[in-house]
Amino acid sequence: MQMLTQSPFLMFSDGEGGIYEDETLYTAGRSGWDALPIPENEWILLPEGGQLYELPGRRGIGIDVKTGEMRICEKGWAVAAFIPPAHTGLYISAYETMQDAPTLPLFCYTAAGWQDEKIYVPAVRIEKDIRQESEGFVEEKIEEGLSKLLGAYSQNRLVKHLAENCCMTYTCPAARNLFMGRWECPVPVSPACNANCIGCISFQPSDETIVSTQDRLTFKPTAAEIVEFTVPHLETAPYPIISFGQGCEGEPLLMWETIRESIIEIRKHTQKGSININTNGSMPKAVQALCEAGLTSIRVSTNSAREEIYTPYYRPNNYQFKDIIESLKVANSFGAWTSINYFVFPGMTDSIAEYEALRSLIKETGLKMIQWRNFNIDPDWYLGKIGVADTGECMGVKQMLELIQEEFPDLKFGYFNPSIERIKGDYEMDFAH
Repeated sequence: MQMLTQSPFLMFSDGEGGIYEDETLYTAGRSGWDALPIPENEWILLPEGGQLYELPGRRGIGIDVKTGEMRICEKGWAVAAFIPPAHTGLYISAYETMQDAPTLPLFCYTAAGWQDEKIYVPAVRIEKDIRQESEGFVEEKIEEGLSKLLGAYSQNRLVKHLAENCCMTYTCPAARNLFMGRWECPVPVSPACNANCIGCISFQPSDETIVSTQDRLTFKPTAAEIVEFTVPHLETAPYPIISFGQGCEGEPLLMWETIRESIIEIRKHTQKGSININTNGSMPKAVQALCEAGLTSIRVSTNSAREEIYTPYYRPNNYQFKDIIESLKVANSFGAWTSINYFVFPGMTDSIAEYEALRSLIKETGLKMIQWRNFNIDPDWYLGKIGVADTGECMGVKQMLELIQEEFPDLKFGYFNPSIERIKGDYEMDFAH
């Protein structure tokens, strides 16, 4: 890996699609509300599949090459990077927001800089799994899979939704993998939700300043529809997983009876692969019923290990933060693989208060894995919505990763739900296309 001896130069956009470097400024990073220097050893080349964004109405903040002082770049709009799955960002793009700046859409906004004709980002590769790497998707195979599955399951509404909505319209990596006949198969089941997440990607109120990035599932699939295409996937795909709970739906636990019926029926036909649920963990009794039916793994999403940060973001209906803790404990008591889908926000996630709360959560639940996911949200908007004016003392995301791993050496880090082969065998196994 190429290491930098100094921070790269700040980049700015001309507002017309052109991006340039400002050689009078080094790139700064953002942690919470603060702009900070980024250590040279925390920069990596922007991974394949990454993109640059212009941040309209925002001026980048950099470090003056001559004086070492922070100042604003007045030459154009600030720039941020989208870093692809399997990587976790360490700093947000640092900028000053102008009056009347538009709210940013639901993507991650990692700091980015330019040096030696290359783009760099402060990030770590947290996951070896290659399942969502851009070069692994072959359009001809996807088209072939679409034709095959739509032909074989022409009356199946869920296959149609996954094909036309998820794969063809939104190019969802999970759906594309399904139609390539490999790895994790998404199984959306619920059009409704019992949370009102500020950053929901499938539903936003009409009076909100942002729009959802995709349309939500509009029907309740039957167990028969689910079983019809998931059994063949489990039987034939390499390292197969089926996952209830996707970004294009509400909360899958609201459909737990259908999921339970599906699991029981699936296991009548095949014992292969892993059955997973991605959930908000709001219904411990439903989790217990699914574990009794044969659920292999559960991933509970959270923006924080602290109730006071969780609640104003999720805005839950008829459940509390303690329920998600209980769901993890229930799943663990059945021997299921337990993960949290942990939304990483530099300056919040790595605060001392959050670190201590996460340590307690790991101990209390017997957690097996943390999926360190980049938080797709406008930073100013998010902190304003949850009412955080001061994020407190922070240690840096990289140091937090190191401290958690040191204290909990058996806890796995990653970005994706592991296959049963990884769960039961070599978690650090090699991956190949």
